[in-house]
Amino acid sequence: MNLAPTERRMWGKSPSKNHINMSDPAINQKYESGEQRILTEMNREKLPSFVEALKKPGYMDVRPFYQRRTRWDYKMQSRLIESFLINIPVPPIVLYEKEFNCYEVMDGQQRITALRDFYDNRLKLTGLELWPELNGRTYANLPTKIRAGIDRRSISSIVLITESASDPEEALLLKQLAFERLNTGGVALSRQEIRNCLYYGKFNQLLLELADNPIFADAWGIPLDNEKNLHENNLYKKMEDAELVLRFFALRHVEDFRRGMEGFLDLYMMKSLNFSDEDIEILKNIFIETINLVHQIYSNNLFKPFDPNTDTWKENAYKAYYDAVMVGFSRHLANANILVDRKLIVIEETQKLFRKDTSKIFTGGGRTQSDIKERIRLFDEMLYRVIAG
Repeated sequence: MNLAPTERRMWGKSPSKNHINMSDPAINQKYESGEQRILTEMNREKLPSFVEALKKPGYMDVRPFYQRRTRWDYKMQSRLIESFLINIPVPPIVLYEKEFNCYEVMDGQQRITALRDFYDNRLKLTGLELWPELNGRTYANLPTKIRAGIDRRSISSIVLITESASDPEEALLLKQLAFERLNTGGVALSRQEIRNCLYYGKFNQLLLELADNPIFADAWGIPLDNEKNLHENNLYKKMEDAELVLRFFALRHVEDFRRGMEGFLDLYMMKSLNFSDEDIEILKNIFIETINLVHQIYSNNLFKPFDPNTDTWKENAYKAYYDAVMVGFSRHLANANILVDRKLIVIEETQKLFRKDTSKIFTGGGRTQSDIKERIRLFDEMLYRVIAG
């Protein structure tokens, strides 16, 4: 199997989430030591001062796509400003201090962006209910007393100072848990949006880049050529397309599977923070070579299971079958030419897999390690047979 250099050594012993058979004195000692506990502080700052601080280099990491691809529209941004104007309580933002006086936004990116756009006069108020006479105005064009009233308001923040854990991996898991439980946005973040926030780096950028691959997007019905339809596509909106790319990379290591599917994907993302530029380039090539190869074989039926009852391919792609196809073919890239030459045999053998009693394992979506390993094994062995002739 093709692996990037860092992948070859990334699966050391992983700490268990569940510590069992621990005596009461040991539990008490663990609590007193501060292990698995997060330190926090509460801050409150006037809106103008808060927005001005955002301009300091390196002070706060607020990327437009940091947490999710969808953004508040102007109406939602305007209603936040109206809430400050009429003094409706606004939930605190949650920050993580990654370095001294340098923060990541864990919850509240949309609120921060709305405030920044408002004070920079990029937001024209719209859709206000209690103050409709202010619609169409920017901050600079507001009546002086209205401006002064908003400027008197404050925004609260909860700052996570540090984690205390037995090792770096446990600390990252603790940070993730804090993010999941503290995130209070209007729409719950998907698991991949959370990963995009917590483990943002070169590998995460690669996932987003590969999710735009035309073959991949077409197979999953993601309309890259239509921006309106794209942003209405559920896979795209929730970053599930990026998660599908992640599944491919992670399940190439199915022998190291642990923590369930979501936990294993979290773990791979966590370890990806150590990937070098060389690792990223190798992984990119593996994905592109694999997606090109499987498309040459299955064409318009890519990732669509075969239905032996109707003797046709299903209309939609299935995640479980996608896993088997992508991981299986990635193990045989060295024999890509043979597989393409024997394309009809590959298709015939694939159909045979679905005609057997094992067919449900490709469509049932079983997520246990044994389910995942079995469908990858069946597909892998089928390809071996084709190559062997």
